[in-house]
Amino acid sequence: MRVYEASISYNLVELGENLTVNTAAKAVEYLQSAFAVYPMQETFWVILLDRKNHALGRVMITLGTVANTLVHPREVFKPAFLASATAVIVAHNHPSGDPAPSTADMQVTRQLREAAKILDIILLDHVIVGYPDSDPQKLGHFSFRSAGLL
Repeated sequence: MRVYEASISYNLVELGENLTVNTAAKAVEYLQSAFAVYPMQETFWVILLDRKNHALGRVMITLGTVANTLVHPREVFKPAFLASATAVIVAHNHPSGDPAPSTADMQVTRQLREAAKILDIILLDHVIVGYPDSDPQKLGHFSFRSAGLL
């Protein structure tokens, strides 16, 4: 039998004033450098927030392929518990540049919304990041909250 020991690791991302992340645009800005690391692969991130939506940190949940990535609520909310976060924003990128949600994106969002309710953690938004020139709305991102889907 294998017995594991869990530990919490904190890496300083930014030093300075409290960064409030409460909109899709702020989430995109906060994660821009993270998405730049693997621009040709989908990556799924969770932004951990306190009661006032100050960023406690960001965690990459999965690194996928050019077309998809696997996500499960267990992995999304584990870092939130460890950081004592009261809210989260999840985000992933579409390497194609088009931020329109897929059927799988809609399903994952529904699962995360239901899990968040059970766990009493606020799911503020699910943001899909693309490129403004590939987005019909020219925003470069899609927000489930702004679209009324969350």
